[in-house]
Amino acid sequence: MEKERENSKYKDLLVWQKSITFADHVIELIDHIETSRKHYRLCEQLESAVTSVPMNIAEGKGRNSSKEFMHFLYIARGSLTINTMKFKVYQMKLLK
Repeated sequence: MEKERENSKYKDLLVWQKSITFADHVIELIDHIETSRKHYRLCEQLESAVTSVPMNIAEGKGRNSSKEFMHFLYIARGSLTINTMKFKVYQMKLLK
């Protein structure tokens, strides 16, 4: 029981809460996009990248050390950078 409570502490992190809200908003937008089949993969990649942010934060929080947690926070930050690039590609290709 104690281990389960310890592993769920990521839910208390403001950064995780904001990242899950961000992911939810992006997925909701993706659900309303009407695009040709050839751009479907771009939407899938965007959804994958946006959900990786809260997943990496949660995984890092579940690790055994602060050093490992920081490593996963850096990975989450990298995922945000990927999302920025994907949004730019999305704007160029899907919002013409």
